[in-house]
Amino acid sequence: MTKINRIAEVLIEHNKRNTDLINLFDVSESTVSRWVNNKQQPDILKFYKIAEYLKIDIRDLFYKTEWK
Repeated sequence: MTKINRIAEVLIEHNKRNTDLINLFDVSESTVSRWVNNKQQPDILKFYKIAEYLKIDIRDLFYKTEWK
């Protein structure tokens, strides 16, 4: 499976937990679990709000794309 987002890593880097996103978006634990495990992607607005919450560049939430 291709990893798309770095949500799990970024949360750790900023000493945050999944529960912070659960509370921020008022979504279920399973929803956030799917996001951090790259089984499902949040919509772009949620990526923006995560970046805003963590005060980071939105691009930091994604793995760098390397084309061959």
